[in-house]
Amino acid sequence: MTSEKKTRRWNRIPVKFPESEQESDSPKEHLADADNSADEDVSEELLDQEMSSTDDQAPDGVLLPSSSGEAGGPAVAELVATRAELKRVEAEVNELKDRLARRQADFENYRKRVERERGETYDRVVADIAAKLLPVLDNLKRALESEASVEASESDEFRHFLSGVDLIYKQLEGIIDALGVKPVAAVGEQFDPHLHEAVVTEPTDDYEPDTVTQEIVRGYRLGEKLIRPALVKVAVKK
Repeated sequence: MTSEKKTRRWNRIPVKFPESEQESDSPKEHLADADNSADEDVSEELLDQEMSSTDDQAPDGVLLPSSSGEAGGPAVAELVATRAELKRVEAEVNELKDRLARRQADFENYRKRVERERGETYDRVVADIAAKLLPVLDNLKRALESEASVEASESDEFRHFLSGVDLIYKQLEGIIDALGVKPVAAVGEQFDPHLHEAVVTEPTDDYEPDTVTQEIVRGYRLGEKLIRPALVKVAVKK
């Protein structure tokens, strides 16, 4: 409709009549021409308003305010308010996400710290208990080694007694092993001052120098923590 009006508007061709004909027109014809001219002016004004309102229409179908400030005013105000509220909600959501991520990171750090402290506390307690039980285990082992040579000449009651002591030794050794306490490798190993303590040196050609040839007192460790170094005999060059 608008395009047709535009075409009609631009296709108008002004026609000039001769002065004789214009003078011969009656007053009624002059009034009719004036009325037609006024109608054309009103039509052109309405066409201009329609074109202006069409140009002010947004692509999404929302009428934007025209130059007169009347068309689309409430709709645009509502749209602006909705967009402002949307931006506020988006900013609040982003802030909540950031706070949640920080809380999760803090909780993860707290959980790792608690686990590390718990592991350190466990190792410390086990090391203290093992350090107190190891002398008992050493004495039981010495008792069994000293009586092994005379076991054949002793009575059956004494042999049963030694068997009971051996069972106690193995049971206590099993408890120490279940706690994670492991013996330090000694015989045949290269002397390590971090794990071994040399109490005797032996000149010999049967072993390479600085090799552990005998374990006098067994050493123990808990993971990377050394509870007690092994007391050993070390070979030296003759």
